[in-house]
Amino acid sequence: MQANYVTRDNFGMYANSASGPGPSLMGADTLMGNDVYNKSGEDLGDIKELMIDMASGKVAYAVLSFGGLLGMGEKLFAVPWAALALDTEHKRFTLNVAKDDLRDAPGFDKDHWPTMSDRTWASGVHKFYGTAYAAD
Repeated sequence: MQANYVTRDNFGMYANSASGPGPSLMGADTLMGNDVYNKSGEDLGDIKELMIDMASGKVAYAVLSFGGLLGMGEKLFAVPWAALALDTEHKRFTLNVAKDDLRDAPGFDKDHWPTMSDRTWASGVHKFYGTAYAAD
């Protein structure tokens, strides 16, 4: 079974898409674990965490888990929120990055998170994904 915002909807928010909050306003908990694919249909992993900019209240990054088996050897990536697109047809996110290129993206492991507020780190991440960095 695929992990997506409909299967994680514990409150029935998306039961009636004509009157529910989605897809322009989504519950954060329903996005955790959602699959991420690229436009070629390659599975890039799933969303493990959302990082919120506390000053603006906006989602800054989705932490994407890629590779590994049962959580062992997985690599994590802070993907700028602007780099992700919600695919409502397939109920997943798309990221415009080839699977082979993702291996070269700035990443980290679960025991060594970067200082995401560091401007140099953030600028490099945004440059990799081709998104604007507000501090630039």
